[in-house]
Amino acid sequence: MNKPTLEQLAALRADLGDLQIIDDASQVTRLSRDFSWFSPVLTPLLEPYKADFVVRPKTEDEIVRIVAACAKHKVPITPRGAGSGNYGQCTPLFGGVILDLSQYNQLVWHKGDVARMQVGMRLLDIDRATQPNGWELRCVPSTFRIATVGGLYGGGFGGIGSINYGPLASTGNVLGVKAITVEPEPKLVELRAPEALLLHHVYGTSGIVLEMELALAPAHAWRECVIVGDGIENMLRLGDEIANSPGLMKKSVTFFEDRVQPYLPTLHDRWRTGKSALFVVYTENASSALNELAIKHGADITYDEPHNEQVKKGKTILEYTWNHTTLHALKVDKTITYIQSGFPAGQHIEHALKMKQLLGDECLLHLEFIRLKEGQMTFSGLQLIKYTNAERLNEIMQIHRDNGVYIANPHVYHVEDGKQGQINPDIVMTKMRFDPMGLVNPGKLRGWDVRDQIVADVKAGKVNVSTLPKF
Repeated sequence: MNKPTLEQLAALRADLGDLQIIDDASQVTRLSRDFSWFSPVLTPLLEPYKADFVVRPKTEDEIVRIVAACAKHKVPITPRGAGSGNYGQCTPLFGGVILDLSQYNQLVWHKGDVARMQVGMRLLDIDRATQPNGWELRCVPSTFRIATVGGLYGGGFGGIGSINYGPLASTGNVLGVKAITVEPEPKLVELRAPEALLLHHVYGTSGIVLEMELALAPAHAWRECVIVGDGIENMLRLGDEIANSPGLMKKSVTFFEDRVQPYLPTLHDRWRTGKSALFVVYTENASSALNELAIKHGADITYDEPHNEQVKKGKTILEYTWNHTTLHALKVDKTITYIQSGFPAGQHIEHALKMKQLLGDECLLHLEFIRLKEGQMTFSGLQLIKYTNAERLNEIMQIHRDNGVYIANPHVYHVEDGKQGQINPDIVMTKMRFDPMGLVNPGKLRGWDVRDQIVADVKAGKVNVSTLPKF
């Protein structure tokens, strides 16, 4: 893949001249970035790259025109939502066009426990539209105020609510998507589950999604609290009891070891020095049960407020969980970074304690309780790391792998080098159908470079692929 020539770009702009085009250098640079600056490894790698210009459509017809023109002139196209991802998903490696979908943001319909929306709709706006009818999103990241549903689908995992419904990819969460093929005459394609997940968590490298259809959760009058207590193991086991108690309705349980406390100074009135902490979002009818479990572990509830009121005030504890923790820590210490880890269910506490024993204060425990796709409870780690150099960071991640802890490396921009860990023929074959010229977010899918071999292996029966969309 080569960067487009000036002639190609001029011809493309001529075809799109009546649409909203952004070519101011500073704006183009900003819209070519996401939160990859969380990573001291990715920051210098991605700094040189940016789009040639940005197009911001508002309608499906405008998107079809943009995609068709990019295919006609063979110009790379990189989809973007709010840019709240962390892996350089929206940074184009070969220039071209940023397809900013933030204005393609309407609720298509809401019927009972299912809603369909355009991918640029912000997660908080979806909840505001569905909660008056008694429903809300099943899972959202801590960036729910700004993150789009398309961004969650393309580069996210799950987040708040995953303690009940698992990650977004869990069966039954995503019901359908509408996607567009990148061709001179684009096709609009409806994918139903499970094929609806073929484009999930691949950074928009294998196709462009326009609409999503999601199953919803019952909305509750949530409360949020902070529980503090002594001892890492003691508080981990309290968190595990809360997470696993079937009669205690909760939306989020987050564990922080005591050494994380200095990095969240605005919460010090709720979190005493020297104590480990749990941040919990729960229903009011679970108050007595939560207090009972806290007393059992010698812990204190130091803060307890209605959750929705805190969201309106911009003070919810959820904006200190998941990767917001890293953001707040970076404000205190610019040398902090993070890793992403997954612990084996049933042994998650023991493995977390082993990592603490092996790495001490070099790796501070921040753990989010989640339910796996298969139903078991465990936690996902976003541990804080005192960064020294890339070699040591890789050593820390390898120590986790060597001790049975899964790592989704957040310091790489290739899809296969992060969460997936290997080339996935399903993803490559899907990209060949939706993006036959390889124009969508090129350079981030290693499998694309060996697609001919994958096709040959599939034909020879050496590689099995899932049912792929036919159109």
